[in-house]
Amino acid sequence: MSQKPVVLCFSGHDPSGGAGIQADIETIISHQCHCASVITALTEQDSRNVKKLIPQRPEDIIQQAETVLADFSVSAFKIGLIGHHDTAKAIQQILLQYPRIPVVLDPVLAAGGGTALGNQQLLDAINQLLLPLTTILTPNSEEARRLAQCEDLVEAGWALQAKGAEYVLITGTHEASDLVNNQLFMPEQKTETFHWQRLPDSYHGSGCTLASAIAALLAQGLDPFAAVAEAQEFTWQSLAEAYQPGQGQHNPNRLFWVES
Repeated sequence: MSQKPVVLCFSGHDPSGGAGIQADIETIISHQCHCASVITALTEQDSRNVKKLIPQRPEDIIQQAETVLADFSVSAFKIGLIGHHDTAKAIQQILLQYPRIPVVLDPVLAAGGGTALGNQQLLDAINQLLLPLTTILTPNSEEARRLAQCEDLVEAGWALQAKGAEYVLITGTHEASDLVNNQLFMPEQKTETFHWQRLPDSYHGSGCTLASAIAALLAQGLDPFAAVAEAQEFTWQSLAEAYQPGQGQHNPNRLFWVES
């Protein structure tokens, strides 16, 4: 069997199994890649909301990542829940050592149930330390507004790119529109808007799914535009076939391709 591309994920642990590192693993496996992981934070959460966030020690994050990187040839980084500005500094320390590896950053700033997962210090750390090292940033519209400090999403997209992100994909599920409109901001002032049928439910881990799919497709050698387009198709299908394991949000069925 040929070697599988490796994606190294910096992600939180969700004990309910809907988001975080378990979402990453399912998605990355679905794209014929191997998922290596560094847990940034433990959480107490269920399918409804996050109740507690427990950041891990920065020195442990750095040591885990360095050990994996010394052993594996990593083809892409994916960053999810950061949770603390010191964690952002630790991740930056790793990324600076590997400037040629593409980085997909999903700036998780709030839980699906509304719990805040990032304060102003973390926002500043993401803007100053991580965006200049990011290949593709994947905020939802609310996260984009918080990071860019402006209400207009087009202005926010260009502002986030000006902060250093090469590509910015702002997803539109939180907007009051009939279709879900995802806006991609690219180099040379190019843009593309992707339109998706709005599905009826609320989903736990959809952002994790999208970002890790993009990372896996970059690891497979796709260019950023193609990776973004194909990852959205995979994410939409996983949401269309979602299931409800608890009393809250639905889980994307990231292994739908096994069952079909």
